[in-house]
Amino acid sequence: MNGQILLLIRRLALMVSGEALQSGFHFALNIYLLHVLSARDYGIFAISMVMGGVGVAYIRSLTAVPASIWIARSTTRRQADAYDVAFGSGALLLSLLFALVAGALLKIWGADGAIFGGAFVALWALRSHLRTASFARKRQWIVSCSDLSFTILGCAMTALIVLRAENVLRGIFEGLTLANGVGILLLLVLPRTRLRVSLRRTVRQRYMRLWPQLRWTVFYVSTSLLQGQAIGLLVTGMAGPAAYAPIAAVITLFAPLRIVATAFDNMMQPEISASIGRGEYRKVWNHALVWSGLLSLGCLVYGGLVFFLAPYIKSETFLDASIQTIGISAWLISILLIAYSMPRIVLETMSAFWTLAIINLVAAVIGLVCIATLLALTTPALSLAGAVVSEAVFFGLCWMTVKRRLIGRQQRYVEARAME
Repeated sequence: MNGQILLLIRRLALMVSGEALQSGFHFALNIYLLHVLSARDYGIFAISMVMGGVGVAYIRSLTAVPASIWIARSTTRRQADAYDVAFGSGALLLSLLFALVAGALLKIWGADGAIFGGAFVALWALRSHLRTASFARKRQWIVSCSDLSFTILGCAMTALIVLRAENVLRGIFEGLTLANGVGILLLLVLPRTRLRVSLRRTVRQRYMRLWPQLRWTVFYVSTSLLQGQAIGLLVTGMAGPAAYAPIAAVITLFAPLRIVATAFDNMMQPEISASIGRGEYRKVWNHALVWSGLLSLGCLVYGGLVFFLAPYIKSETFLDASIQTIGISAWLISILLIAYSMPRIVLETMSAFWTLAIINLVAAVIGLVCIATLLALTTPALSLAGAVVSEAVFFGLCWMTVKRRLIGRQQRYVEARAME
């Protein structure tokens, strides 16, 4: 047992190291942009990051997570390759769709470099899929090399933009597009595999056989995004982009925690899938409790560091808002997000997307009502407390559902074994 825990810790450290590099780069990039961009341009950049997050969320649920589950369950390399082709082709098509939608919206908002902004959103989503599929194939070192190249190139491009000191927003979009593209190239070249894309009838049929299960992920992701992005939608709609800018900026300070949560999801998804396949439901429950507690503790420490550094951040974006006021709610949201990460991926692995969708919908509706009420009565900064309520509702319902399902399945599994 101790050996397995140490192995998981080493794997998590390897995965988080790559995520930490990207997180550090994104953190530094946002701090830099806070100082050099106008509130409007920073708002456009924040919106592009939101769109990128939306793309990653749909890619993760419709192609990346299914690929991780089915590749991990494959008994032969040929079977694993077949699933890789099917989900990889779907990821490419979805990425192209994201590029068109994001580019069009940025053009409407008058963003400089809208085409590169759309390309950045698409390549970010596609790289996310390839990273998850690579984790499922035990290629952690290759993913780390890709992450390192992305970070180094992103830093180099940002430094070049700083030296030029013109068209900063466009230059950032160009740099992120190039960095993501090179990261994707390494994920394909280092394992010496060819690009696995096909729209043949057999590939479409393989994907469509899974569609009755995957279609609920569309509803699940949509309700999840509604729950997670309610604050951005309402504040932007009711108070304008400038009012959302300081909220987006503070939330960005806690973005590294989301990166760690994503790395942990990528690591644990195949492990949980294998454990559930073997009927080890008690083991899954114990892992969920232990890892959620450890990650939440780390989140508490990180939040304290953010509050220590916050007074040193000076930006036009915070002229009419308090970092501390927004930060308390953002900190609580991050803790709750980390704390329900494990039960959420357990439900995903158990294909309980309908259940997750309903939980998300309930939390989203409660959050929308709370945020709208606080916006009408107080300031946009204080309205973020409504998002805390939404996350708390999701946290409670998610943990109760996982406990009931895992314990129920464990009892049925023991009874079935006793009857044999």
